[in-house]
Amino acid sequence: MKIKQLVFATISLFVLVSCNTQPEPKDYTLKGGVFGTTYKITYLQADKNYQKSIDSLFELINNSVSTYLATSDISRINNGETSIEVDTIFREVFHKSKKIYKETDGYFDPTVGNLVNAYGFGPINEEKDLTEEEIAAEMQFVGFEKVQLIDGKIRKEDPKIYLDFNSIAKGLGIDIIARFLESKDIESYLVEIGGEIRAKGLKENNEPWLIKLVHPIDVENGYKKINLSNKSMATSGNYRKFRVTDDGKKYVHTINPKTGEAIESNLLSASVIVKTDCADADGYATAFMAMGLEKTKTFLEQHPKIEVILIYLDKNQELKEFTTYTE
Repeated sequence: MKIKQLVFATISLFVLVSCNTQPEPKDYTLKGGVFGTTYKITYLQADKNYQKSIDSLFELINNSVSTYLATSDISRINNGETSIEVDTIFREVFHKSKKIYKETDGYFDPTVGNLVNAYGFGPINEEKDLTEEEIAAEMQFVGFEKVQLIDGKIRKEDPKIYLDFNSIAKGLGIDIIARFLESKDIESYLVEIGGEIRAKGLKENNEPWLIKLVHPIDVENGYKKINLSNKSMATSGNYRKFRVTDDGKKYVHTINPKTGEAIESNLLSASVIVKTDCADADGYATAFMAMGLEKTKTFLEQHPKIEVILIYLDKNQELKEFTTYTE
């Protein structure tokens, strides 16, 4: 009897110790490549490494909205397939794009894809020097009002309309990763993909998540520090992606949906800070680069919750800043 009691007590103690042994929370930093750029994800006091889960989420996003993946839903839609029922990722990026398209009076427009390709900034790299006639021919396929989502399927007025969500997809990818981390009860993180960022909570010692803006001319150095705790930020700038022809003509990756041109304006970069999704910041930053400085200022007067840091060249070609950002 005593032996049985001893064995029972030993087993009970083992079970008790086993149940009380939990992995010690620790901080993680994950790095890699995705969406044609790099990512860095830091999250604090977590029970495990979520690399595999995050890789799976990246794969889902690519399979839905990557124009660089021939088998993705968006590529198949661009190639003329009409029977595809799009997933929740595609639906979210579509509805967000519609919202920003309407708010910005069409300066954010995912149907500029044909022009993006023609100028040499998309997966179909044509690198043309478009004439006025060629631009006009492509512009008949521009206009997000010509595309609808009906019963889960994309309907285009013309099959030649080419959808390109790359100017908002990085932000959406960040939001999807952030939501995943929050579902795991992670209270402090910073998710960065290609310079777009979303952060929550505080670092150790109650320090905020601080980032340094890239200088639009001296890109190797920072411009200023920004507190991004519980905020999202996206920066669009033509200092990153452009090409110069043999005769010295410069084409930038921001296509103006109103004119079809890829001409650099005096606005060098637009950094947008919001307390909502990073996809919102991403879309607005793209729109502001197309709008230019003065139209963006007017827009911001009507949308005071959007904070910006706009860097531009004045009439004397001197670097200036317009900002509504308050820490």
